[in-house]
Amino acid sequence: MRLLLAPLVALTLCVPAIPAAEPKYDLVIRNGRIVDGTGNPWFIGDVAITGDKIVAVGRVPAGEAKRTIDAKGFVVAPGFIDIHSHSDELLLEDGHAQSKIRQGVTTEVLGEGRSAAPFKGAVPARTLKARGKEFIWSTVGEYLDTIDKAGVSVNVATYVGLDNIWEGVMGTSYARPTPKQFDEMKVLLDEAMKDGAFGLSSLLAMPPGSLATTDDIANLCSVVKKHGGIFSTHTRNEGLGVFDSVKESIAVAEKAGVPVDIIHIKIADEKNWGKMAEVISLIEAARKRGVNVQANVYPYTRGNNNLASIIPPWAHEGGKAKFLERLKSADDRVRMKKDINEGIAGWYNHYTAVGGDWSRMLISGRGQFEGLTMDRVISVKSKGKTPQPDALDILFDLLIAEEGSVPTVYAHHDEKDMSLALQQPWCSVGSDGSAYATEGELRRGNPHPRNFGTFPRVLGVYVREKGVLKLEDAVRKITSLNAAKIGIRDRGVLQPGTFADVTIFDPETVIDKSTYTAPFAYNAGIEFVIVNGQMVLERGKHTDAMPGRALRRKG
Repeated sequence: MRLLLAPLVALTLCVPAIPAAEPKYDLVIRNGRIVDGTGNPWFIGDVAITGDKIVAVGRVPAGEAKRTIDAKGFVVAPGFIDIHSHSDELLLEDGHAQSKIRQGVTTEVLGEGRSAAPFKGAVPARTLKARGKEFIWSTVGEYLDTIDKAGVSVNVATYVGLDNIWEGVMGTSYARPTPKQFDEMKVLLDEAMKDGAFGLSSLLAMPPGSLATTDDIANLCSVVKKHGGIFSTHTRNEGLGVFDSVKESIAVAEKAGVPVDIIHIKIADEKNWGKMAEVISLIEAARKRGVNVQANVYPYTRGNNNLASIIPPWAHEGGKAKFLERLKSADDRVRMKKDINEGIAGWYNHYTAVGGDWSRMLISGRGQFEGLTMDRVISVKSKGKTPQPDALDILFDLLIAEEGSVPTVYAHHDEKDMSLALQQPWCSVGSDGSAYATEGELRRGNPHPRNFGTFPRVLGVYVREKGVLKLEDAVRKITSLNAAKIGIRDRGVLQPGTFADVTIFDPETVIDKSTYTAPFAYNAGIEFVIVNGQMVLERGKHTDAMPGRALRRKG
């Protein structure tokens, strides 16, 4: 029997085409040196992102991403968290946060003494006109809602300023609060914590914060403890009284049972330079007995304050109008000069901290003398005058002309002290800066270079050039350590399930470019910045994306 075989073509089956599978990930960052923020050793690997979350870290199969970044030779790290920032209103003026994004910052934590909110009681609601709109808010919740509606490139968290709640009840009075008034402060603080604030912040070196006693602060922190928050404090005296001030911070932590973070820990009086080890010993001893006291620094030996801080506290009572009146009064000038030259017990005197050296005071705010040191201002103001005017009279006159406020950079602490503090495992990094820009409306004054260069300076100077820190330790200090301090649990590390805040930088070129005399300069080496899964900085250029979110403390 013969079998007749049908032509092969007749046996061909029609199989429906299988559609190509959708890529599994939105973005995969490949071949980078992953420094995950925990302090663990780096490793070569990939990071996969879908939506606003990190979904894989390690090895990701090829061909599974809509977009790929080859990070070979670069470090892939969590987005940097700036635990001490002052961008409260600048972010509403322009949400691009240029000087922060270009440092690799993806989250800013706002507030030091004064905060973005609340404005209640004796203090009217805040109104700001920007971006063709009028923003109005009075509570922390309203401020955070305003941030979300306005649009920003970074995530935003905030503390409650002690000054806000103190003035909300007491106004400009320097009187002691009654028990009823103190209860009113606690109500304002409680409302702010319920709105999502991460804790209470203080500036105890100047009024009204300086009016609060240690017991006052511990009492207020009972509210903070109830909400699981933190007390972030610029101590009462960073100069000759630095040891007592650190002890006060420890006492608040012990009495109230709250974590305490000391803002930009330093020894800011040349008479005490070289004694940082003694300050560290105080904190270490407290930590050994179970007191949660930590600190942060910025990587510079000059700090930013105001020429008004040279004026003794009593002259500030009653607000700006009264302050200006006293500056004009011949009798009050005599008293002020005596206090400035001789000091007042417990008062941090910025003038004597720099040895009365006017050349160590650089005017950083807007005005006719921005960018000049005070010795040059005094020289200009004294030229051709006989007899030569008193330098303090020139200071008083300048403050009057500038409506009581002249932002100033003080050269008042020491490199060895700062580096020793930076090396401590509980010491993180915060800029104490704001989100400025090199162009447009946010190019203003002569700001401290920390506004532009803090985090690249840590990586370029203190890791690569000086070897003060290992790379993994430095990244931990600018990511997970700051997140842990304030209780952000889903940012600051590269792990599946955390939000996709990522900074990619070149460890061989990353460096700050901003200087004291030419501050408006962005950094080198920060290549990519991703916020909530969206590209905000790409090859060093801002994409105009504003995926940042207002972060609220979760109880």
